[in-house]
Amino acid sequence: MSTKSPDCDVIIVGAGFSGVRALWETINRGLSVTCLEAGSDVGGVWFWNRYPGARTDSEGWVYSMNFAPGMKNLWNYGERYPAQGEVQQYISRVSDNFDLRKHIQFDTQVKSCHFNDADNTWTITTAAGKTLTCRYFIAATGPLSIAKKLPFPGLEGFKGDWYQTSSWPKDKIDFAGKRVAIVGTGATGVQIIPKIAAVAKEVVVFQRTPNYVLPGRNYVIDSDDADRIRSNYDQTWTLASNHPFGLPMIPSGKVLKDMKDEAEIRQMLDKSWEAGGFHMQFETFDDIFTDAESNAVVSKYLREKIHAVVEDQKTADILSPKYPFLSKRPPCGHFYYETFNKPSVKLVDIYHDEIDVNETGVRTVKAGDQYDVDIIVFALGFDAATGALCEMDVRGRGGQSLKENWDKKVTSFAGALVPGFPNMFMICGPHIPFGNMPVVLDSKVEWIGKTLEYMKTQSLASIDVKNEAVDAFLEDLNVAFKSTLFAETAEKSGAWFVGANIPGKAKGPLFYFGGVQNWQNWLNKESNDNWSSMIFSQPVAA
Repeated sequence: MSTKSPDCDVIIVGAGFSGVRALWETINRGLSVTCLEAGSDVGGVWFWNRYPGARTDSEGWVYSMNFAPGMKNLWNYGERYPAQGEVQQYISRVSDNFDLRKHIQFDTQVKSCHFNDADNTWTITTAAGKTLTCRYFIAATGPLSIAKKLPFPGLEGFKGDWYQTSSWPKDKIDFAGKRVAIVGTGATGVQIIPKIAAVAKEVVVFQRTPNYVLPGRNYVIDSDDADRIRSNYDQTWTLASNHPFGLPMIPSGKVLKDMKDEAEIRQMLDKSWEAGGFHMQFETFDDIFTDAESNAVVSKYLREKIHAVVEDQKTADILSPKYPFLSKRPPCGHFYYETFNKPSVKLVDIYHDEIDVNETGVRTVKAGDQYDVDIIVFALGFDAATGALCEMDVRGRGGQSLKENWDKKVTSFAGALVPGFPNMFMICGPHIPFGNMPVVLDSKVEWIGKTLEYMKTQSLASIDVKNEAVDAFLEDLNVAFKSTLFAETAEKSGAWFVGANIPGKAKGPLFYFGGVQNWQNWLNKESNDNWSSMIFSQPVAA
């Protein structure tokens, strides 16, 4: 049994939104803390995903932080949907404002995280072979940080250049006059396709599953707009904190069955379409997530919009989803559908086909069509929620593997704790509410801070969660998911929020669809009842 004190109280892995928030929380709780970050700067997903067109899908005034006074003044508010550079600069500004960088070790990839049963500590080992020990391991690895592996055996023989959007080079890539293949039409593809098509000689887009792409209606924010945002900051956050998906939106209070006037229905849908962003699902019919008829009306409306924008109706057909709206997370587009009106842009439907890469480009396996290109861009998405933790070798009590456990079934208590992995806290891992992450992680990290402080005052060495509490939470998670229309269609449409985009991954809801407030109740109940669903241990005598 080791009697040596750990190197620090807390080790945080990741320095994106959640890592920076956790740093501030733990430092202000009087704990010694080190943050390990693979990148050379803060930002997390916003450091790595610097591809052309990368920006948020939530407005900047709510895709922010609110853990201390004056936070509203740390963002410059350049656009409605901030671009990657603006978001990364904001996280950097927050880090500098609270002097957090001195606690971060950059360019440090974590290889393994092992729990020591004898003394209730974690040993974190980096890819360089360095080890650090801590009492508490906080995973701030983000829900979308590990890219889907490229499944193309022929890629090694490709003589051109290729790039993956999730690890984009810092230097600008010149697409002018080039023939470019883009593989993937998820949120990332929707953003990058218009940007590359604006300068490339030819663009070939390979689409497996179409998306309902909502118009972003992005705009530049001037100084007067920024002043209004700051003056309304507290009200905006209050509204978002009380919204089921963490957004400052107000439900219409209407359902389709109560609306008899076709003109009124059309006006509601037109208004939301013109407003842009997520107003379509949150400010039209209140039962759009659960009522098939309401959802069908919106789905039909969106398909009509696609056909109105895209001139070639065969292309519009391919771009139009057949599944119900919200079966996949709808991205925001910025002239996405308009891009397919360019004669230099070709859409290839591979829903019933596969592709591979050869020396000169991309070839469809069944159809046998060859597309010679100079550059290939892969926008294949992420191994969501569980990918980052499974990428590392995380082992809990008795040496049990987190990946092996989750390969069978993903378990957690409110997305915060995993049974059998004491003193490990997750911020944006599986089973957090599906919605605006900054609002979710703010309340999650505050709860983690309260828990650590409680353990400190009670002189408790470790925390685990009772299986009964996990089972009760998972039952609630599954009931909430099954109440939605897309419980039956998400997997078939390849939605990442059920793991359906990753071959071999256990399928099931990776996020909580019961709303931020109901999820928060699970955490609040624990802190209000002195963590009665937890298993605590006393320090081991030397």
